[in-house]
Amino acid sequence: MSFDLSQKPFDAAEFMDNPEPRCPCLLILDTSASMQGEPIRHLNAGLVAFKDELIADAMAVKRVEVAVVTFGPVQVVSEFQTADVFTPPVLTATGATPMGEAIERGLDLINARKAIYKQNGISYYRPWVFLITDGGPTDSWANAASLISFGEISKSFTFFAAGVEGANMEILGRISPQNWKPLHLKELRFRDLFVWLSSSLGRVSASVPGDTVPLASPVTPDGWAEV
Repeated sequence: MSFDLSQKPFDAAEFMDNPEPRCPCLLILDTSASMQGEPIRHLNAGLVAFKDELIADAMAVKRVEVAVVTFGPVQVVSEFQTADVFTPPVLTATGATPMGEAIERGLDLINARKAIYKQNGISYYRPWVFLITDGGPTDSWANAASLISFGEISKSFTFFAAGVEGANMEILGRISPQNWKPLHLKELRFRDLFVWLSSSLGRVSASVPGDTVPLASPVTPDGWAEV
């Protein structure tokens, strides 16, 4: 395996130190004004639990990479980083809900990261995209929905969506791929959601890239969500 250190010094060093296959997870999080108060507080606590669960898994900490895109306005809060490096951001709530733009920005991040894996000879699992919102998009979302549909069909990534109370589940259903219905988060159980997500990523990262891995159901009666 060879690396072009003149062009990708950081990436090359990163992958030399840790040549494990990567399992990228993109979080697209609603931080619009309606998330103020308890919702944003529980979301921040959930991100801390997510980090804690990942670093407790010896395999996931080497293989799972996390990136965070928020919307209200759209910001790349965290580029893709392995779980040991990832620092849970402290999010604040403000602005509208430009969900379509956030999805497109996030998918661009995934494509760029996959290109870096390929340039450095690193194998990777199908990326996960997890969107959480308590409202509906205030911008155009049709193109984002098309990109998600194509990405699922081409197996470029797996897309999940979860709606907090007040979320426009009808539009989330139109944005989400047909094989993954959006889930309705029970109360403000962000911590349970992120514990499930970290556990699922741990199962995937312990498998061989390309294998099908059965996941625990997040849906009632035992889970944190309902359809």
